[in-house]
Amino acid sequence: MESTKLPESAPRLSVRQLSTTFASEDGRVTAVAEVNFDLHPGRTLALVGESGSGKSVTSLTLMGLLPRTSQAEVGGQALFSDRTGQQLDLLTLPPKRLRALRGNELAMIFQEPMTSLNPVFTVGEQIAESVRLHKGLDHRAALEHARRMLELVEIPAAAQRLVAYPHELSGGMRQRVMIALAMACDPTVLIADEPTTALDVTIQAQILDLMQRLQRETGMSILFITHNLGAVAHFAHDVAVMYAGRIVEAAPVEPLFATPQHPYTRGLLRCLPGNSREADGRPTRRLFAIRGQVSSPSSPPPGCAFAPRCDVVMGACEQRMPPLLTVGVSRQARCLRVPQSIATP
Repeated sequence: MESTKLPESAPRLSVRQLSTTFASEDGRVTAVAEVNFDLHPGRTLALVGESGSGKSVTSLTLMGLLPRTSQAEVGGQALFSDRTGQQLDLLTLPPKRLRALRGNELAMIFQEPMTSLNPVFTVGEQIAESVRLHKGLDHRAALEHARRMLELVEIPAAAQRLVAYPHELSGGMRQRVMIALAMACDPTVLIADEPTTALDVTIQAQILDLMQRLQRETGMSILFITHNLGAVAHFAHDVAVMYAGRIVEAAPVEPLFATPQHPYTRGLLRCLPGNSREADGRPTRRLFAIRGQVSSPSSPPPGCAFAPRCDVVMGACEQRMPPLLTVGVSRQARCLRVPQSIATP
């Protein structure tokens, strides 16, 4: 595949019109459609939404880790800038070239470390394996590098933990090992898929602070996949809200939290404790819940996917999928209710 030189101002990862479909008894099912976003150096983009919105499928598509049995078909572009400044499309790279990037320049922290770490190898051997493969270090040098990585993620008695097995560590420790494994080869892009879901609140905060520190020290770009809006406010710079496989709103963190444009985003924010409101706007102690459920990918509604659950739905919403409109500066929303005076295609 030919590669081109990347301009210095370009993002490290630029995703355009990403789509992923799977085979089913009823034909092809669309899990991700028309997804666009950019990852810039030193910044974190949070991809948020309910379970089933397409967040994890997006990350697995970019990493080339979709199961072969799913008979997935992928479209669009995912232009990645490697360390030499060359631009490569992750979706069309030969498997061998993608493996050389994965775990090296492009890394991922998986949702559940207990199922991602190999139970029959020590954590030191698992980190060292990645370094030997991508950096060409011998066994002793790779283990020493693994020890330094465990110290970097603030695991106490790192030399002793090198010979520990995953089941001998706490959940927080295993998640730190996953971060050490992902960071072992100094990636420029890190995908973190629900990295704090299985942890208690205190450990969650420690993990997020650790990732922020590592980002400041290395300048890496992070795609942070979560449904925790509290973590988004603390950790991310930009947000892309997904619903039924599509991005329905994208904006920097502060404007999105202050003035959400899409009804789904407003619903997610109302679900936060302390943000619940009655219909007339009065605060209430009752937790708000968005009515209904995410539509099935195998039988999506004809128009806006959120229309069956939306409190401000119009007739036009049920007839066609709204386009993603530009709303002011650095903001987009996929909604016909967006003020037409400030919205442009």
